[in-house]
Amino acid sequence: MPVFQYDPPERFVAGTVGQPGERTFFLQASGGGRITSVVLEKAQVSALAERIEELLEEVRRRFGEQPGDTPPAPEDLDDGPLQQPIEEDFRVGTLALAWDADSARVIIEAQQVDEGEDDAVEEDEIEVFAEDAPATRDVLRVHLTPTAARAFAGRAMKVVAAGRPNCPLCGQPLDPGGHICPRQNGYKPGGM
Repeated sequence: MPVFQYDPPERFVAGTVGQPGERTFFLQASGGGRITSVVLEKAQVSALAERIEELLEEVRRRFGEQPGDTPPAPEDLDDGPLQQPIEEDFRVGTLALAWDADSARVIIEAQQVDEGEDDAVEEDEIEVFAEDAPATRDVLRVHLTPTAARAFAGRAMKVVAAGRPNCPLCGQPLDPGGHICPRQNGYKPGGM
């Protein structure tokens, strides 16, 4: 099984294709004239961004300030669209996150979903991995500086938040035509 490794990537971003409510989420890494695009769930993108921030805070707490761990400068922020053509290399089943103390890098690994794996995504489905473990599935492995990891996490949270607005009463996503809110017992104001 191929391992798509980027150490470091020229670009690593989370992005979407489609309209809110029907979006497909991607992680896309590029470098050395190649592009790898993997599909994942919105919850996985959100959990990955949150865990990156938690990991970097834990590293700072345990080991002190790391070289290259500065807030992303405006030129470090990447708000551009995904690179074309977008061709799905595989669908992500498991995400793993690690800190490499020797190189002071965050390592993100996205592993292909197993055929027998349940499609339901658990928010805590981010693991720690062993880099020398044999790959039995397709894998995307990206090494990022702390600054690049923070920039990735910031963009990922913006991508997740750019979806449908949530209902102020129940918190579920609103469809363009509204929705039947359980907090209103099915009553939809202004319509029958």
